[in-house]
Amino acid sequence: MALFELTGKTVVVAGAGSGIGRATALMVASQGATVVVADIADSAHETVTQITDAGGSARAAVGDISDPAVAEALIADADADGTLWGLVNNAGVMDLFSGVAKVDDGTWERCLRVNLTAPMYLMRAAVPRMVAKGGGSIVNVSSEAGIRGAAAGAAYTASKHGLIGLTRNTAYMYGKAGVRCNAIMPGGVETNIMASIDQSKLDIEGLGVLGAVHAGALRNAKPDELAALVVFLLAVEASNVNGALIANDGGWSAG
Repeated sequence: MALFELTGKTVVVAGAGSGIGRATALMVASQGATVVVADIADSAHETVTQITDAGGSARAAVGDISDPAVAEALIADADADGTLWGLVNNAGVMDLFSGVAKVDDGTWERCLRVNLTAPMYLMRAAVPRMVAKGGGSIVNVSSEAGIRGAAAGAAYTASKHGLIGLTRNTAYMYGKAGVRCNAIMPGGVETNIMASIDQSKLDIEGLGVLGAVHAGALRNAKPDELAALVVFLLAVEASNVNGALIANDGGWSAG
């Protein structure tokens, strides 16, 4: 039985081919929503199969959402029947843990493009559609690195801080039109995000500086623990939650 009623609504989950995104897509579908499983990887189809095998409704959208034309087309297709309600910006890549003195142009550009610009493109396409129908809910997956300077390198940290700013501005600008925008801040999570980088190029000096802070993390979360929070924020039961930044880190940020 659905705890949060999302029947008849369409929810786009970006980065849903694995990890938090896949867990979120599965959980959103279990609450009755049709899920658009967006990912740059073909693993999006595997997520769709898991959803449909469980009796849910989903379709894949494979493409690079950091291309504005791809992002616009994805949202237009998701709302083809006028049921777009939710958007979860979960797609993300990690940096090499370098400080600003050593960050390379490629890592900087990639983190900003995937972690911040791509969510903006999807939101820019989705918000007018949500406003037109009187409401919607956006959940951005930021990070502990979005609220502190000691969780990752300069590129990832800047991108996730930027996503927090985009969240807050969107919440304030469109809240009266019925569109809510919230962000969650995971700490460590049992996902494959480190596969998004060449680990042979990790900045060992940067990791050493950050090591003391990382040692304070209690444990890594499971993707389902993040997904449950996302589903709540999408649902009408969270109708008064807007512009919130919610840590889901086992208390790491409280230290």
